[in-house]
Amino acid sequence: MSDVTIPGGKIRAFVERIENIDTELQELNEQKKEVFAEAKGEGFDVKILKEIIKLRKQDQEERDERESLLDLYMRAMDQAGPHKVAKAA
Repeated sequence: MSDVTIPGGKIRAFVERIENIDTELQELNEQKKEVFAEAKGEGFDVKILKEIIKLRKQDQEERDERESLLDLYMRAMDQAGPHKVAKAA
């Protein structure tokens, strides 16, 4: 073996900090679930709330581009006419 000294105290400090952050993240995720449950209990659609949150994270240019593509694809489908979709087994 070599004479390399491993700073165990520093390693422990990093590991404990990361563990504490993981615990905080779990607690925050639980709080987030509770807020969604509360919103659902008041009659709000959770999927729509999540979509709003997703959209708010995007800048206006990204949002505009996404909406334009969605509109383009929808119009292209409408122009193609109805087609039957095979059902999954």
